Parts: sequence; structure tokens; C-alpha cells
Amino acid sequence: NYARLLANIETDTMIVDDKEHNDKVENKNSENIYIEGDNIDVLKHLKNAYSEKIKMIYIDPPYNTGSDGFVYKDDRKYTKEDLAELTNITEEEAQRILSFNTKGSNSHSAWLTFMYPRLLTARELLSDDGVIFISIDDNEVSQLKLLCDEVFGEENFVAELPTIMNLKGNNDEFGFAGTHEYTLVYSKNKNMTQINHFYIDETELEEWEEDETGFYKQGRGILASSAEKFREDRPYLYFPILVKNETVSLITNEEYNEIYDKNSKKFNDKFVDKLILKYDKKGYEVVLPVNSANEKCRWTWSYEGKFREAKEDIIIKRTRNGITLYKKQRPNLDELPTKKPKSILYKPEYSSGNGTNQFKELLGGEYFRAPKPIQLLKDFIVLGCSNNSLILDFFSGSATMAHAVMQLNVEDGGNRKFIMVQIPEDINPKKSKATKAAYDFCVDELKQEPVITTIGKERIKRAANKIKKENESKLEEKPLDLGFKLFKIKSIPEKYIERMKDENNELLVTKMLSKEELQALLITWKTYDGYPLTKELKTVQFGKYNSYVVDRILYLVNTDFNLENLLEFIKKLDSDGNFVINKIVIFGYHFNSDILWTIKDMVTTYRNKKSIELDVEVRY
Repeated sequence: NYARLLANIETDTMIVDDKEHNDKVENKNSENIYIEGDNIDVLKHLKNAYSEKIKMIYIDPPYNTGSDGFVYKDDRKYTKEDLAELTNITEEEAQRILSFNTKGSNSHSAWLTFMYPRLLTARELLSDDGVIFISIDDNEVSQLKLLCDEVFGEENFVAELPTIMNLKGNNDEFGFAGTHEYTLVYSKNKNMTQINHFYIDETELEEWEEDETGFYKQGRGILASSAEKFREDRPYLYFPILVKNETVSLITNEEYNEIYDKNSKKFNDKFVDKLILKYDKKGYEVVLPVNSANEKCRWTWSYEGKFREAKEDIIIKRTRNGITLYKKQRPNLDELPTKKPKSILYKPEYSSGNGTNQFKELLGGEYFRAPKPIQLLKDFIVLGCSNNSLILDFFSGSATMAHAVMQLNVEDGGNRKFIMVQIPEDINPKKSKATKAAYDFCVDELKQEPVITTIGKERIKRAANKIKKENESKLEEKPLDLGFKLFKIKSIPEKYIERMKDENNELLVTKMLSKEELQALLITWKTYDGYPLTKELKTVQFGKYNSYVVDRILYLVNTDFNLENLLEFIKKLDSDGNFVINKIVIFGYHFNSDILWTIKDMVTTYRNKKSIELDVEVRY
């Protein structure tokens, strides 16, 4: 109940843009986004603008190993009476939760309380065919599976992939060497989700064409399986397939029933011989499930099921041993077979050492412990996305996902976009040798604040420069988005919140709002109203008063709006064909009650020449 409360309470933060960064040439028109802030606040801000627009989410959350620094501590101020009322629990239970939160903990309960509201909010961002990949290790994989079953639905579970990160077994654990982590995969709606296949390279294709092993080929979609020979209790999986003019046909229902009597469960071997002679005379090639020793096997597809439904998706391959039938796994590549991802993911490139080396090569030091290798995340993107997908990582750490997105785009010509979210956690130089090096890198080399986000942002910039340098000619032909817009989450000042509650001092709040804070208010409201962070706000003047427009919403947030400005607004609404709005949003604390009443009255009663119905909303 408390975790659900955390997911549903509104955030008391605003979104601030880094104007200096965002106005740079490489970032000005970028649709990639990096957000500094607590991801629960960020997810709540994104909820309206990006609802059902994210095709893939990848996260690598804290594993709760006891040594990874995860300690859940909640600084929200509730009395036990408040919490009991908000969550519909007893005061005793509320006191236990408050005690648990204020002390800080890395128990399973603490980790789940931390993860639940984030996953619940993130689910709203996924498109109906969207998919989420979550990296985790043994400490929380069992709890995470149960949590995801609740959030995404057990029916939307896709896979639990053991992902081998350390095949050599150098990571000693109790009794055994630790070699792998897990990746949990869930979909928003499994009926609508398509998991893609890995690309085929020329080497794999040559191997497939040259390898003629007869009627059975492991791992290539062969339809006859020699792993299990003919069994008397499964005779229904042994029957002829007919090939003519490079198409596959089935025998008739009557003939199939003659081979296998369902009532007596007897198999008629002699009738199979008669069918072979019959169809041979008609010019058909008759294919039976046998191995290279000509022993009976079985089809993996049944006559009444998959064969009848998908006979168009069968590849006919002629070999020196006869005819082999394959399942067409990727119809858009015609008759090429492909490899589906195996239940255990392993490539040498997945090694955690590779991730460390890639990071070190780019930034000059080992500032993160075992960052994910680029190839692993590129493969996840291939499996979960199309070439134009929007990808979210709200535990972005060293920003490997951003690097992977840009790298894959330049390799295959894709136009994927990323949203990276990371809390600007302080780097403790006393924690380890790596954190000391990271701290010095931020302070001495970058001359910036020693926080994790400083390194994440720097990685994206250096990865982009490396890609530009290595792909100059390709990028001249087709430019690539290698920049990113930068935003930060900041708390609304407490004094400002208190003053907003004081109706008698409505105009005094003006003195406490800077120009930057007003801009943050606009960005926050724009996102709340369903517009992405990259959507520009346009300035529109009514006399000397500056207002702001996005699409068909007009924002009035500055002070000193008067009747003259209102008349200018009406005039523009009537005469300017490009000025079409249907909603006005007003920052109430910057308007006295008289002008608010006048705006509402005039806008709602005046019949403008465009016959547009206008709504007025006053926000505080």
C-alpha cells in the first residue's frame, strides 16, 4: 500500500532546461534527452507527454548486493495518522513503515518498496507493443520476477535470460564462481509484442548453405527431429509431406486418418507405402521425417496444427541426402533462415571486462564498476525495437544505452532516440579506488561537479565525437542525431510552496520567482499537458507582454497582464490565420482577481471570428 502511494502522489518538483547546453549547434535540434534527477520524479513528469510512446525500456537497477551502496531511505514527512489514512492501513502498520523508512535498509522489502512505484509508473510509458529488459543478479531476481508479474501481468512474461558476463569464472562467490547475471523481459501486451531476430552476417549464411546434414539440422528450424525417434505412442507425428513445383502440400484428412486411427491408436505402416506410390505417380516428391540413417523420426509440427496453418512458411532445401524442410523464421528476408535469440545469451563481447575496457578507452579510467558492454545493449535494442523507436533507460549510470543507440544507428541507418535518466549522486572519493579516480576526473579534468551524471554526460559527448570521427563519409550522406537535450529536476523552493498556500499574499510570490524558475514552470506545464520535452515553446507578444504557445495552448505566466494586452490577444485571435489556440493556461499567483475575472468573462463570451471554443484554466 505504501509503495502504491509513492507511485500515485504528485511530485513537488519542476523541470529545468540547461539553456546553454541545449542551444549548442549539436544539441539544438536533437530529439535525444538526458535528465538529471530522481527517476521516480522524472517518470511522473514524463507520464502525460510520453504515455504509451516508449517502445523499449532498459534498466540496470541497484542489485542490492550489500556492497553496491543501495540503502532505501525515505525522507517524506508523514505522521503515522496521515500515513494510515492515505494507505488505508492501521496506525501500527503505519508506524512500522515509518520506522523502516527512516532507519534505511537494504532488505528485500526495502528494495521492492524502491522498485515498485518506478516500475508501475514506467509501465504507463510503454507502448502497447512495448517491452522492458531488466538486468539483475541472484540477490533480487526471484523477488523481481514476482514484482514484474504483478506490475506487468504474469501473462506478459517473455523470458528470464541468463546473461553470461564472465565465462572464465574469475568472480569468486561462495562455493562457486559467478559467471552470469539475468535479464528479465516483459511486454506491455504479449499479444501485440514482436521480439525481433538477430541479424545474419555473411559468415553465418555461408555456414548454413555449405552444411548439408540431411534431414536434421540443430538450431536452424528443421521440421523433422532426430533427437526423438519414432515412438508407438506418438504415431500422429509421422506422415508424408508432398512437394511439387517448390511448394508444400498436405495429404487429405481421410488419408491422414487412415494412417493413424485415433480410436484404436494404431499406426498403418503399409498405407504409408501405398501413399508414397500414389503421389509419386502424380509427380509429387514425398518427404518423410527420417534421419540420415533412414530411421523414422517425427515432425515437430502436427498435421492438424502448425503444418496446416503455416505451410507457406516452409523452406524447401535440396541436399545430397534428399529434401530438408526448414521453418522460415524471417519472411521479410525471403527464404533465409535466421537464429532466434537463445535462452542463454552469450557472446565474447558480452564480457563485463569488455564493458570496462570500452569505458576506459573512451574516458581514460575505470570510473564505474563493470559497466554493461555496448554489444549486449545493442542486441537488446535489435530484439526489442524497430529502427525508429524511442528507448528509455531510467537507471542510466555511465550512459552505455545512449552510446549503444548512437552506435547502432550509424551501423544500420536507424533513427532511434533515447531518454536517459540518472540521479546526480555524489561520488565518494573514499569509497574505493575507482570512485577516487572518478572524483578526480570530474574535478581536475572536467572542472565540474563530482557526481555520476557528470560522467554519464561526458561519455555521450565523447561517444558521439568518436562516431563522427570513424564515420565521416557515411554521416555526410546521412546525418545522424548525435546530440542531446539536457534537463534537470529541481524541487520547488519550500518558501514558494508556503507562499502559494497564502491567498492573502498572492502578488508577493512574484519577487520569489526568477526568470529561470518561470521557464521551468513552463516546461513542467508543457510536459504535463502532453507535449514532449523537445517540443519548442514559442514566444507570442500582446503589446509588450510575453506569452508562450505550444501547439494550441497559450500560457500566461508573467506579471503585469492588463486589459490592453487582452484586447491585443482578441485582435490576434481574430486576424492572424496562424494563431489558432483552444486553451489558455494562467499562472494564478501572477494575476489579481479582477483581471482573472475579466479574462474568463471576455474569452468565454466573445464570439471570435474563427468560431473557436476557448477553455481557460487557472493553475497555482
